[in-house]
Amino acid sequence: MATLHCNSLFLNKISHPIPRHSFNPLFSSAGFIPNLSTSISTTSTVFIPKISILACNASADNAPVSNFSVTDSYKLTYLEGNSWLWNVGGANILVDPILVGNLDFGIPWLYDASKKFLNNFQLSDLPEIDCLLITQSLDDHCHLKTLNPFSLKFPNTRVIATPNAKTLLDPLFRNVTYIGPGQSSEIETKDGSKIRIKATAGPVLGPPWQRPENGYTVEVFWYLVTSPQVQLSLYYEPHCVYNPGFIEKERADIVITPVVKQLLPKFTLVSGQEDAVKLAKLLQAKFVVAMKNGDLDSKGPLASIIQSEGTIGSFKELLSKELPGVKVVEPTPGIPVEIPAN
Repeated sequence: MATLHCNSLFLNKISHPIPRHSFNPLFSSAGFIPNLSTSISTTSTVFIPKISILACNASADNAPVSNFSVTDSYKLTYLEGNSWLWNVGGANILVDPILVGNLDFGIPWLYDASKKFLNNFQLSDLPEIDCLLITQSLDDHCHLKTLNPFSLKFPNTRVIATPNAKTLLDPLFRNVTYIGPGQSSEIETKDGSKIRIKATAGPVLGPPWQRPENGYTVEVFWYLVTSPQVQLSLYYEPHCVYNPGFIEKERADIVITPVVKQLLPKFTLVSGQEDAVKLAKLLQAKFVVAMKNGDLDSKGPLASIIQSEGTIGSFKELLSKELPGVKVVEPTPGIPVEIPAN
């Protein structure tokens, strides 16, 4: 289960660290910034076209990273719930956005959830979006309260999605590519790189014969003469549900996954913990970016029976025993995490 919201995009240059957990919303034509820093490493100001981003740098040796161009790093901004804004290879990719209203699956009397931190979002605060990426067909990924107004403003946005969402997306967007597990699609960026997005098998949200929902691997290619050079690769699946036989053929330097389980009686909504460790091991990850997609202000009878199992601390302990060299990154909502691409 999940929700989302907003961004940390702003126009003023900030060159000093900001105290953790103090909130002072700043408004400009580019949006809202919570005044936060993370525990990853240092803060720096990174400029991309039209906006500035306050970035938290993560590297394998924990050293500060600075002076990168827009394509020198992956910038991953967590928007709460299952939602992300990624800047990779010079392209802005908006993932499973819930940016307008609450998450209620059309049954607010049973479940209703709102974001905790990013409370002042407007669609006009988004940067130019090069691709909208949808993993699943349910409301916590394919959120029509967001996608309806988004499509009215940006009907020509490139969309890559699970085929399970076809009936929801076809009426809204003009440029949709549907891919299932094993299929891929490419985005050509303004700076000459190509981004390959490949679908992997996620959870089955219906009868056993139904097509599984999607996870994705994302790779950026630079072409030097005629030889493609791969930068960092990224894997994302928001329920930590995967097919090991499929995943073991893939590789990802960055794994974005929940690590805390969310459970209903006799049913796992979102996996994590030891399953997230196995996922990182299968993909030979260097970084695990830990989502908190259950960390929402929720109410209703369904919300009252959802239980969490494990913590980020217990996940780190499990990971350190199996993969001591893998770095765990804990994103703060609205603050981009920057991971160098080389």
